[in-house]
Amino acid sequence: MYICVDFDGTVVDHRFPEIGKPVPHAIKWLKRLNECGARLILYTMRSDSEQMGNVLSDAVRYLENEGVSLFSVNNNPSQKDWTTSPKVYGDIYVDDSAFGCPLIKPKGFTRPCVDWKIVGPQLEHLCLSRRL
Repeated sequence: MYICVDFDGTVVDHRFPEIGKPVPHAIKWLKRLNECGARLILYTMRSDSEQMGNVLSDAVRYLENEGVSLFSVNNNPSQKDWTTSPKVYGDIYVDDSAFGCPLIKPKGFTRPCVDWKIVGPQLEHLCLSRRL
């Protein structure tokens, strides 16, 4: 199962180009999804550039340091066999800007973020049911 995960507002608070505080329970659930066999794809607008610095590399390093394994970043290598579309293929996309994604607004956060207490168990259920 391919799960495309946004970064700002989904894994950390919106503080671009900095890395904000962790969204409650995001890392815990991303690690559980790793354990379930999900292929996590970081799907973010962040990119490394001369003007902004290494904001994408910083996000990847953040996740790696937290123990989250990524299948890929801003692409799905497995789709190259069947399409040349630039849209990253995923079974599910988790993004604070996605319509219908449950949100919370922790104290001190700049904007609402993904509610992993709801999203995490649902993704785990989907991931495990696909393995049966």
